[in-house]
Amino acid sequence: MARRARGRKVDGILLLEKTTGMTSNAALQQVKRIYFAQKAGHTGALDPLATGMLPICLGEATKFSQYLLDSDKRYQVTAKLGERTNTSDADGDVVESRPVTVSLAEIEATLPQFLGEIDQVPSMYSALKYQGRPLYWYAREGIQVPRESRKIKVYSIELISFEDDLLRLDICCSKGTYIRTIVDDLGEVLGCGAHVQALHRSHVADYPADQVISIEALEGLLAQAQQDDLVPAAVLDPLLLPMDSAVACLEEVVIDETMGDYLLHGQAVFVAQAPQGKPLRLYIGEQRRFVGIGEVNDAGMVAPKRLIQESNNPEETP
Repeated sequence: MARRARGRKVDGILLLEKTTGMTSNAALQQVKRIYFAQKAGHTGALDPLATGMLPICLGEATKFSQYLLDSDKRYQVTAKLGERTNTSDADGDVVESRPVTVSLAEIEATLPQFLGEIDQVPSMYSALKYQGRPLYWYAREGIQVPRESRKIKVYSIELISFEDDLLRLDICCSKGTYIRTIVDDLGEVLGCGAHVQALHRSHVADYPADQVISIEALEGLLAQAQQDDLVPAAVLDPLLLPMDSAVACLEEVVIDETMGDYLLHGQAVFVAQAPQGKPLRLYIGEQRRFVGIGEVNDAGMVAPKRLIQESNNPEETP
């Protein structure tokens, strides 16, 4: 007999405001507990030092988390000039100190060097894997391992302020960009060294920054619901964004109910003028019910690639 999943089936995306000092996994587990969710996953870790938007996918939304992991991000970073650390951020040990003699004009003239497509070597303190272990494990053991440079893209890098050796920047970049590596490289170009003192992620994809919510606020809603003898889902679930928001970057295809039934049973269906060569958002019927993603196969038919599991069973509630 199959073991019954613990928790309730709840699907959607929560925009969590991660606080400093908390790991992304710890934040994920707290959200999963508060929602009493069967399944949850985040969409790309933030360093413990960092704050800001951390989309949490619940239930079937986890099937589309990769699209948010691959999306563009926006950060505000405070860099401390004059000190280089072994982790390139304030959580590490200072390994070198140098006087800061650069001017605002010199900084402004240097920043364009970091625009566009550039090669970036990941930090030894990153979570990238090497032979099954994250790089930071080797770094803590004092072991250096080979790291290949990766192509990243910096769309914009704007100076917010420069005062008392603290440089604040706004950076919009592609997936896989390590802001602390940019700061460390910038410090070397300026000749004084630098490390990240504070980091805030303000945007992931096109999600609205004003819809983030903290763990404390979620705990407060949960406590209030219990005090008012309400089902927690009644106050928590309205905070969730729809699953298709994770794949908003994809073109959509709407399929009628009859053909949709074939699609849901794993069969490819014909859709006139369906875009080819790329993943597609799939909707069924006039109500535009989101059912997953698919793509046009070699026969010119729309084939399901990843469908959500629909269920009419009543949800379990805490």
